Amino acid sequence: MSPDRPVDRIAERTEDIAVALFGELFMADQLARNRISKALPKGMQLSHFSVLNHLARAGDERTPAQLARAFHVTRGAMTNTLARLEWAGHIHVRPDWDDARRKFVAISPSGRAARDAAVQVVTPVIADVVTALGAARVRALLPVLRELRVRLEGEE
Repeated sequence: MSPDRPVDRIAERTEDIAVALFGELFMADQLARNRISKALPKGMQLSHFSVLNHLARAGDERTPAQLARAFHVTRGAMTNTLARLEWAGHIHVRPDWDDARRKFVAISPSGRAARDAAVQVVTPVIADVVTALGAARVRALLPVLRELRVRLEGEE
């Protein structure tokens, strides 16, 4: 056996762990999106809820480009989502008074009410999962998931 062999085993185990981690993350993401989408009020898509929630938490206006970056989607995809939210009366879109090429997006009172209604129906779905896993275990997992997210954002 060569002296390099133990290093190869460690690398293989690290790669196996990486594959297992991302497999679990992808499957959990798909299942969570499916479950939350089913719980959302009729006509609200997960992308709509996500944008409304982001705007409500931000507390101020965002440009479509800022929103696209925040959600890691194309500007075209964000424009489509914003058009649907504007049509529903959930957001206000206004021109930038200093640069007519740019727009600003803000949540409307109707959008805030829709977001709050969605939070009311989604929270029990998420809380059931937290209860089943145990709040202490989930709390312990959050820093690891947060660090994973930050590392992945930094690699783009």
